[in-house]
Amino acid sequence: MNSVVSRSLVEKPFIDRDKLYGLLDAHEPSPVRLGELLDKALKLGGLELSEVAELLRVESSEGIRRIMEAARLVKQEIYGKRLVLFAPLYVANYCDNNCVYCGFRKANSSLNRVALNLGEVRQEVEALLRQGHKRLLMLMGESEKTTLDYFIETIRTAYSVRVGEQNIRRINVEIAPLTVEDFARLKKENIGTYACFQETYDPVAYKKFHPSGPKSDYEWRLLVMDRAMEGCIDDVGIGALFGLADYRFEVLALIEHARHLEAAFGCGPHTVSVPRLEPAEGAPLASRPPHPVSDEDFKKLVAVIRLALPYTGIILSTRESEELRNELFNYGVSQISAGSRTNPGAYDEDHPESGAQFSLGDHRSLEEVISCLIDQGYVPSFCTGCYRKGRVGADFMDLAKPGLIKAYCLPNALFTFAEYLGDFASQDVRARGMALIRRLAETEVPESRREKTLAELDSIAAGHRDVYF
Repeated sequence: MNSVVSRSLVEKPFIDRDKLYGLLDAHEPSPVRLGELLDKALKLGGLELSEVAELLRVESSEGIRRIMEAARLVKQEIYGKRLVLFAPLYVANYCDNNCVYCGFRKANSSLNRVALNLGEVRQEVEALLRQGHKRLLMLMGESEKTTLDYFIETIRTAYSVRVGEQNIRRINVEIAPLTVEDFARLKKENIGTYACFQETYDPVAYKKFHPSGPKSDYEWRLLVMDRAMEGCIDDVGIGALFGLADYRFEVLALIEHARHLEAAFGCGPHTVSVPRLEPAEGAPLASRPPHPVSDEDFKKLVAVIRLALPYTGIILSTRESEELRNELFNYGVSQISAGSRTNPGAYDEDHPESGAQFSLGDHRSLEEVISCLIDQGYVPSFCTGCYRKGRVGADFMDLAKPGLIKAYCLPNALFTFAEYLGDFASQDVRARGMALIRRLAETEVPESRREKTLAELDSIAAGHRDVYF
């Protein structure tokens, strides 16, 4: 594998700007052709780049409705009624970059800069544990003031925190690109997925929006996942910040990136994130996106990604409104943040105010989000079983593509949800949640695991914790 990877690091970058824009320069497919594309997508084998471009060219309301319905069916077939929940934990907002859309940018002199000390990290994690969180995404800006050594210490601290019997079971990370050697160091810290977003895959736009700082190097960022996977990171998460360039181009580039990783490493990205540009204090461009993405186009792009990459998780943040998030759960999203804050120290009520990266659209607490998910028939999942059992990277995909992962995912989701209900939920949420768990355990869990699942749910009710297949 390493020889393949080494070649990929020196070859011409895999994003061909002219080719991707050229694929968008054609007519909308006919209703008959659209039907052929959707029939192929419903076979759960994904789509070719040119086929994705055809879907992105659909503009008619009826055509978009058909795309959304196909995405709903694919989402249901692969993910069922599970939605994985996590919380972002920002440990520092120092940054040496000048990304013109970001509140953390170096030129933002109005931002209150903070790098949490380990005691403050501990307080943040304690606050999140008391809410019921089990999965974290840890983040920080790119700065000489906050080194990889510092970040590793914050990870170790977060893992060490206990509140009664509660602890964080898995930490995913989103930090600036590293060398292969530094990724190997990060791997040793028991992390889950490493995420890093290209922001925009358009190299012309990228140069304009990233005028200075280490992030101004387009190719260094573009090849970050090659280095991460060469450094033995099993699961990686890619993404684009929609609003900087034509959203259709960005979707094609994400698909191209996924295909590149599949070809080079035998495994594509574990997740794709779809943040939209949102207002940020001290970053005027964030309030006037160069290529604004309407809610309708946003829903379409999520659906198209689900059809193109059926087994790749799609992450939706609290940038989006409660109403839009609730709708998108049906059409492709499989992981969501809940009760989020984007400024360091924000979960600890006694911590002084610090500057946020961007503004939020969904301000609900974790329990409010969970209550709403129950009403929609979704199982809020805090599962970390696959990470801890070693079902990661290519091994995970080998189970996912033939549908074998379902035997683990739904039971594990039910177990973690039952734990949450028993330890944190109000009486009303607990009653409605337990009714949902029992119904799904008896009707949706594969028969081969149903008896064991029901027995483990009884053990959780009796006080056992951290049960997973």
